[in-house]
Amino acid sequence: MTIRKILVVDDSKTERVALSDLLNKNGFVVATAENADDALSSLAKEKPDLILMDVVMPGGNGFQLTRTLSRDPQFSSIPIIICSSKNLETDRVWGLRQGARDYVVKPVNGPDLIAKIQALG
Repeated sequence: MTIRKILVVDDSKTERVALSDLLNKNGFVVATAENADDALSSLAKEKPDLILMDVVMPGGNGFQLTRTLSRDPQFSSIPIIICSSKNLETDRVWGLRQGARDYVVKPVNGPDLIAKIQALG
């Protein structure tokens, strides 16, 4: 599977813009969502090839949404990379147990994130 379209789910406008700029400069098409509800609305319209998921958001958190999506046959084939400021090993392990394929700590190292995305594609 070639990854072209990425959904960035993050409540921080600064993070959404920074990640979108990085991804756009590397040839990806980016959609954004501010929270879990926005992400679900976006997914209902169009399925991305990858989701970059923040953890700490108002409403449902990224761990919950990752678990929901990874267990839903309609969305379980979409890889999720958690992208969070939560940097404890227990957070990383928990995120992977919820169904994420990888876990990246903010601030994001651009080349590392692009390499992780390419490795999934």
